[in-house]
Amino acid sequence: MRIFASLSLAALAMASVGASSQAPSAPKPSAAAQVAHKARMAPSQLVAQTPPMGWNSWNFFAERVTDKDIRAAADNLVATGMKDAGYIYVNIDDTWEAERDATGLLHTNEKFPDMRALADYVHSKGLKIGIYSGPGPKTCGGYAGSLGHEEQDAKMYADWGIDYLKYDLCSFIPEVMEKQAPNDKAAQMRLMIAAYDKMAKALKATGRPIVLSLCQYGWDGVWEWAPALGGNLWRTTGDISPDWDRIYTIISQQEGLEKYAGPGHWNDPDMLEVGNGKLTLAENRTHFSLWAILAAPLLAGNDLPNMKPEIKDILTNRDVIAVNQDRLGKQGARVYSDGEVEVWTRHLSKGALAIAVVNAGSARYSTHPFHLSLAKLGLHGSQEGKDLWTGKPITLTDGQPIELESHDVLMVRIDAPK
Repeated sequence: MRIFASLSLAALAMASVGASSQAPSAPKPSAAAQVAHKARMAPSQLVAQTPPMGWNSWNFFAERVTDKDIRAAADNLVATGMKDAGYIYVNIDDTWEAERDATGLLHTNEKFPDMRALADYVHSKGLKIGIYSGPGPKTCGGYAGSLGHEEQDAKMYADWGIDYLKYDLCSFIPEVMEKQAPNDKAAQMRLMIAAYDKMAKALKATGRPIVLSLCQYGWDGVWEWAPALGGNLWRTTGDISPDWDRIYTIISQQEGLEKYAGPGHWNDPDMLEVGNGKLTLAENRTHFSLWAILAAPLLAGNDLPNMKPEIKDILTNRDVIAVNQDRLGKQGARVYSDGEVEVWTRHLSKGALAIAVVNAGSARYSTHPFHLSLAKLGLHGSQEGKDLWTGKPITLTDGQPIELESHDVLMVRIDAPK
């Protein structure tokens, strides 16, 4: 449920940035200093040029995650071939925090005795490391948040070697928004945007390229204002769970958001549940396929050491990943539906096209049978492509009957559509 008032993008930008005072002119830095500054800052403009790929601790470990688990995750990303498939971020979610000392410095708890050493270990595997905080006084788990310590925390992350920050709204709602601006939704909105803007500026000031993930559940058109703050991805919905109904609800909520995504800034329908819960293989395939069509971040959250071969095959399908990571950065969309069968497409580099036909119904062959309309996809005549789940060539024709098991998907790439 939406709880804040919507504001125009221009108003939001003005509200979050505010009027800055004119500072006294400083001496012009030397040429060498300017070059060094550009070298430090340039990479920060290049993060998340394709949707981030990696693994996050929450979906499997939740509050139980430890230093040992993160090291093991890094090891397993390498051993399973997931790193080679593109999964490079190893992200620690909530519950790593202890308390702040008299200087305000936040310390890690006993589960994470040396965060810099952990980051060095992850980096030694050719991977990157992420961490979690929030703009409120507490995180979702009740641990210390970053309110009032944004610059201090950002510097600490950079000193540790952190590459990714998930910044979760949580306690900022009751503790700041509702206390400081009761019954004033527009003012609450400005407070929220200013909080995210403060951390974005603090991260940028470190000179280290750190991906900023805004976790604020899609409230009040976050996709309209997050890019202006330097957000690289932003949650578009509430939390995901490993069941088909929730996954399909989230998929449906992405409709109309495609124009806000692009290199460096992505809609985030939440982390992957592939391999979790009681999802069928068909549901796992469809979940992964639609995240590829949606240009969504691919952040796995499964039990890596005990991953079944069929789950590994889904998560490391290079053809589907190539759709997700396509450099054009154009998010796909649902083109049409017929009964409980939906057809989604995504335009790719060099004029290629990805098509996903999904049986969203609970029954086998929900539409009896479904006939594919190439005309509705703007295609003319038979199309030669590749079935991305079988790896075999496929020919699509107008009116072609397609039968799919419940919650299954046909995903095809056409490199030269007509």
